[in-house]
Amino acid sequence: MTTPDWTQARAPGLDDITMLAREAFEALPDTFRSLCSDVVIRVEDFPDADVMRDMELESPFDLMGLYVGGMSPYRATGDMGGDVTMVFLYRRAMLDYWAEYDETLGHLVRHVLVHELGHHMGLSDDDMHMLEETADSV
Repeated sequence: MTTPDWTQARAPGLDDITMLAREAFEALPDTFRSLCSDVVIRVEDFPDADVMRDMELESPFDLMGLYVGGMSPYRATGDMGGDVTMVFLYRRAMLDYWAEYDETLGHLVRHVLVHELGHHMGLSDDDMHMLEETADSV
């Protein structure tokens, strides 16, 4: 077996995680994607100070993703007042988790993305798991 050359390897950057998130989103069923078309997906290294404080996080590594906005059924009634609905994916926390567990980075990004989008749709954990399995089969 040949040893990989790690001398030039770099940790995946924000653009790399964004690409993985885009690919994960595109692999989801069309009907689900259309219901999430108004959701903005952003990749950042860490949550900002307001999120850290509001969620009472001890460390910025405690959060891999965050959904900000109302559930889709409420948004349809206009109750949300035009607020932007966003999913934040936190690169450094995901890379930390990835380094510790035997999971591919693509699978981890998809898992966090589906979980956060599931909040938008008001899905149960079982529904989110089935959605991930559907994306796996594409």
